[in-house]
Amino acid sequence: MRKNLIGVLSKLGKHTESYQSPDGGTVLVLPYGGRILGLFAPASDENFFWTNAALASVESARAFYESDAWHNSGGDRTWLSPEVDFFFPNYPDLSTYHQPRELDPGNYRVTEASAGVRMVNRATLTLSRSQERIELEIVKSVTPAANPLRYEKLLGESGGIEYAGYTLQVSLEIMEASARSSARVGIWNLLQLPHGGELLIPTYVRAEPKACFGIIPSGDLSVDDGLIRYRMGASGEQKIGVRAGATTGRGGYWYESGNRSALIIRNFSVNPSGEYIDVPWKETEDYGYAIQACNVHSALGSFSELEYHVPAIGKGTGLLCCQETSQVWAFRGSREQMQRVARSLLSPHA
Repeated sequence: MRKNLIGVLSKLGKHTESYQSPDGGTVLVLPYGGRILGLFAPASDENFFWTNAALASVESARAFYESDAWHNSGGDRTWLSPEVDFFFPNYPDLSTYHQPRELDPGNYRVTEASAGVRMVNRATLTLSRSQERIELEIVKSVTPAANPLRYEKLLGESGGIEYAGYTLQVSLEIMEASARSSARVGIWNLLQLPHGGELLIPTYVRAEPKACFGIIPSGDLSVDDGLIRYRMGASGEQKIGVRAGATTGRGGYWYESGNRSALIIRNFSVNPSGEYIDVPWKETEDYGYAIQACNVHSALGSFSELEYHVPAIGKGTGLLCCQETSQVWAFRGSREQMQRVARSLLSPHA
């Protein structure tokens, strides 16, 4: 799978960067779109992430990249919030959703890094509500993330668990030409994973998620003290959000892979004092959501997204730049092994 993916992209002029961590795991970076497109355990060709089915062959990939449609290759990507300003050009008219090409795929350049991979994208974007133009720079760096359970007895008792991970550092800066802008903008990182799994969001208290859009089928969402479970297998498109004050800074996604289970966990910083500015599309004063999950089984494809936001910079925040560091930890093994990992890193109730 990995070699075929690299080969297809290479034949289309889409250069990739492969970075091997000290523990043997491999991160596949696609600068086109600034994506972390693949994550592979040592000696494994099986991607933990979702990638677009069009990338399976040169012919289908060429048609995909030559089309006018959004080039959603898959994997881990960085967008900007608030969504209503950057993705609805005619807001409050919701009939047109458009991914600004200056942001995705953008024009990411790979630069020198002492370890890992570093990419830079500079873009000028228009905010739909104010029609203000703002110049921004996004820098993404990928470096290792050691297995968080490497010193625990859990691994010794559960031989055969596959692991791969990485640290993602993202910085966002409002450039000097836009320093007097009235805009606020925030980092929004989204991880695309195979459809049909279950999202686990640990919380400090019982926290009812916000249904941002779509109708979530009865039984797909359950809320207990300290844990939200969301089965992501419905048709259509649905999304939930959880406020910063309740979230622990981790989210996990469990899915079945043949006769094994996979568990991908994102570890990130939460600052409830910060300004989380992404809002539901029709409730633009409903602030404060740090983690979101989007289920997609539609014309866009079939995948599940684990998303998180970073407090905004810009007007009223006193900040023109910010830097965010997160980790992705991916495990594969038997169902019993993944239950142990989930209980260790997410919640004793998982």
